[in-house]
Amino acid sequence: MSKRQHISAVVNGDPVDFLTDPGATLLDALRDDLGLTGSKEGCGSGDCGACSVILDGRLVCSCLVLAVEAEGRRVETIEGMADGSKLHPLQQKFLEHAALQCGFCTPGLLVAAKALLDVNPDPTESEARYWLAGNLCRCTGYDKVIRAVMDAAAELRQVRV
Repeated sequence: MSKRQHISAVVNGDPVDFLTDPGATLLDALRDDLGLTGSKEGCGSGDCGACSVILDGRLVCSCLVLAVEAEGRRVETIEGMADGSKLHPLQQKFLEHAALQCGFCTPGLLVAAKALLDVNPDPTESEARYWLAGNLCRCTGYDKVIRAVMDAAAELRQVRV
């Protein structure tokens, strides 16, 4: 039986401490130890993007990161996107463009889109499609997702001016 490890990190802007098994993934720690169930396990091998989070400003599949690797780092999840009851512009545009259906992949797509706009506030459609290529969806067909991302990018650029 392995000894659980104490981890201190910043998750969605809040300092957190939790105990985790040495072999647990960041996805498991987020869901099981911190109760943040927005990130989903679709494949467990980094192929679907349903578990996407931002770790120290970098988009990662949380199923491929060990929870112990979060020590002293910043993690952003879908739960941190909205500001209270005010949706992030990406979330609002996903609703407006009906860019979701069953919703399983939606948290990962939103986090990945946020990571894109954090590093490139004015992506081309091709850049957005390339960036989101690691997020698989069986329901939407992606066109509405891309339109929502492009629309949110335009809105966010106007807010920044």
